[in-house]
Amino acid sequence: MPGKEKLIQWVEEMARQTEPKRIVWCDGSDEEYHQFIEEMQDDRSLIRLNQKEYPGSYLHRSHPSDVARTEKLTFICTTRRADAGPTNNWMSPKEAQTRVWPLYHGAMQERTMYVVPYLMGPPGSPLARAGVEITDSLYVAVCMRIMTRMGRIAMEQIGRTGEFVKALHSLGDLSPERRFIVHFPKGDEIWSVGSGYGGNALLGKKCHALRIASVEARQEGWLAEHMLILGVQSPRGEVTYVAAAFPSACGKTNLAMLMPPPELSGWRVWTVGDDIAWMRWGDDGRLYAVNPETGFFGVAPGTSAKTNPNAMATIRRNTIYANVAMTHDGLPWWEGMDGPSPAEAWDWRGHPWSPASEDKASHPNARFCSPATQCPCISSKWDDPQGVPISAILFGGRRARLTPLVLESFSWSHGVYVGAGMATETTAAQSGAVGVVRRDPMAMLPFCGYNMADYFAHWLAQGGRAGAVLPKIFQVNWFRQDENGKYMWPGFGQNLRVLQWIVDRARGRGAVVETPVGFLPDPKAIDTTGLGVSEESMRDLLAIDTEAWLAEMEEEAAFFGLFGSRLPEELRREMSSQEKRLESANAKGGR
Repeated sequence: MPGKEKLIQWVEEMARQTEPKRIVWCDGSDEEYHQFIEEMQDDRSLIRLNQKEYPGSYLHRSHPSDVARTEKLTFICTTRRADAGPTNNWMSPKEAQTRVWPLYHGAMQERTMYVVPYLMGPPGSPLARAGVEITDSLYVAVCMRIMTRMGRIAMEQIGRTGEFVKALHSLGDLSPERRFIVHFPKGDEIWSVGSGYGGNALLGKKCHALRIASVEARQEGWLAEHMLILGVQSPRGEVTYVAAAFPSACGKTNLAMLMPPPELSGWRVWTVGDDIAWMRWGDDGRLYAVNPETGFFGVAPGTSAKTNPNAMATIRRNTIYANVAMTHDGLPWWEGMDGPSPAEAWDWRGHPWSPASEDKASHPNARFCSPATQCPCISSKWDDPQGVPISAILFGGRRARLTPLVLESFSWSHGVYVGAGMATETTAAQSGAVGVVRRDPMAMLPFCGYNMADYFAHWLAQGGRAGAVLPKIFQVNWFRQDENGKYMWPGFGQNLRVLQWIVDRARGRGAVVETPVGFLPDPKAIDTTGLGVSEESMRDLLAIDTEAWLAEMEEEAAFFGLFGSRLPEELRREMSSQEKRLESANAKGGR
């Protein structure tokens, strides 16, 4: 078949450059997976955990300098710098050839080259896309087997269509000075060298499913987004599907796997996906979303039976952990886990650890990689080729002040403006300082594969589609704090109370109060029965400080100014209208 011939030719070309000792074509079978696991145990790149308590689970330790996404070394390679935009690191294809390509020369000598064909999206879906990752890391190969549909099913699609994303990865020498992740949107190609960390090395994930796919989505009229997908089922049996964008380590997985609290009996939450959503318009005018992945690559620290009981059940077997601690009886452990700290353990670097140690036992960005099918609340629609119809889109992040618990945008274009102006406090999922407020439009700042001004324009254009049944757009903030720095909202399972109001609004119900920045719930619209949150606290959670919002808009305007004349005029109008509403309210002394 022409597609397979094209693939074989590319693999041979990459082999000439990297000079591997041998080449293994991965078939994605159970037998192959277990063989790889055994090989990794033999070379100590995987440590066998307690198989009675965590059957089929293992620990991987990455290099201490290689524990998070390296955004400063992630590049979009386009001929014109303006096409990458001011928020992306840019490198010309010519510079990549002279600066990055030589790093692959002989990079796989005395190593095995693994050829990993993979499929993103459910088989038969209009959005299913194939890719092939070449890697010299068995950790990458086994995680790609969990995270994607790997092997024959991908090869069949490549054979039919002749199309696939070409993804080349090598550990290199793991030196940060020779670490690059570069994307060539025009050629559907990705290069990653010098890192074994999942976000930099599992190239089907952020690199393909977001940076490359976002370019393709713009060209073809769909959306590739850094969003979870969940279904909220009411006691009446109604299921409403929601997509939500949060920066990494800001509660996405917790929300995607939310377990309703006992007092909200009859409600259910169904997980479709926890990280990435590909969305297209159906023949009925609705926006349908699929989860292109088959696994969860979540943050372990902070995950517990209190914060995410469904995740804890999911990761109890057949899980590859990275950079968590290990107790002396072979159990994984991390900060925030249930129960007391172990008296002794091995930390994430393999050093002896005790509660008296100065350093944390697990790295703050330690991860778990688990099959989605193990999730107790996985939706029966999670791999439906047609996807699920989205009725509401949420944008959220960490803001200690300013942003209320929840607000609804006035319109689609206002909602795009709300998402475009998102700001959040950085977390350990990004290398660099933690707790710094930065702009992160739609939680896509690190993942958009082209100029974000054009990305905003693409979103705005969706609102003008003939016959489109537009989802309502909301902003949420579970992390608002009081004057003493205490979180005002209990979060976790109690977030369902906010989702109830969002579902009501999506279905044309629910009382609102109009403010300069959007519709807020009527004070009694969110059920707080038995929650222990006072009426005063709810007022504070939903308060709008117009002076603070006006100051925020100055920072927002400075961010939008980066895009110059390329920023869509419709976004400028929404910003101007909100500023006028705030100024008017502020003049009246409103908050």
